[in-house]
Amino acid sequence: MKELVYQADEEAAGRRIDSYLAEACEDLSRSFLQKLLKGGQVLCDGRPAKASLKLKGTETISLTVPDNEVPAIEPENLPLDILYEDADILIVNKPKGMVVHPAPGHYTGTLVNAIMFHCGDRLSGINGVLRPGIVHRIDMDTTGALAVCKSDRAHAALAADLAVHRINRKYRAIVQGSLKEEAFTISAPIGRSAGDRKKMAVDKVKGRDAVTDVRVLQQLKGYTYIECTLHTGRTHQIRVHLASIGHPVLGDTVYGPKKPPVGGLTGQTLHAYLLGFNHPVTGEYMEFTAPLPEYFQKLLEKLS
Repeated sequence: MKELVYQADEEAAGRRIDSYLAEACEDLSRSFLQKLLKGGQVLCDGRPAKASLKLKGTETISLTVPDNEVPAIEPENLPLDILYEDADILIVNKPKGMVVHPAPGHYTGTLVNAIMFHCGDRLSGINGVLRPGIVHRIDMDTTGALAVCKSDRAHAALAADLAVHRINRKYRAIVQGSLKEEAFTISAPIGRSAGDRKKMAVDKVKGRDAVTDVRVLQQLKGYTYIECTLHTGRTHQIRVHLASIGHPVLGDTVYGPKKPPVGGLTGQTLHAYLLGFNHPVTGEYMEFTAPLPEYFQKLLEKLS
């Protein structure tokens, strides 16, 4: 058996617990979560929870998940681009095409497999066997800075900061078309797409608040090089927001054109450039930048 623990925040207030868990537990299907709820394997502040329970936004939610639901995750000697490391945290520059944590169809070759090999048993176990040390994530085809926690103390502190948006996250992207404003803010709630549950969409009725600042860095030939600052951390937030204003991220075949307008491009041109936060143990503010990957640099040169 394994235990997953989640701390509901103020943005969870008023939501049903089954809806909250469907978003929080991306590795578990909705039907499986319903089984856990019916079986009394989901506790809210220590008491069994029904699927219809409305959250106040302060609860500690724990799930007991049978071990046979996930395969054993093995350490793998995969290359890691380490930007910083100490006894409590590890900052890595994730490459394009690497999944952050194991999931159906991706149980090997993930960042978790790599950090398990690098760190051994020095990883936070708060998120269970599938996501040891992982406090936040970026998409498979998004590159850049990602924090990994090596102790439960660090994990709890960073997760709390993430919940109240105290972590500074800036991304670089190339978007289709020419943005007319040099700087602006997109404030549009995001939720699951009604037409495709694998996608997200702007949803002004059921969506959760989402805010992204956009700043133009360079006008390109038919494209714009921009920097985005996240004030919230919704799934696919930058990609959904930019697509919603008619400027999808170049190469994003989920929220943009099905065929990338630039040949040979795989996945969205999106890079987690800067990550800043107070160290979870010392309290010192730290900031890390991940250099643009080579493919991104070449695209900028080609489109300039």
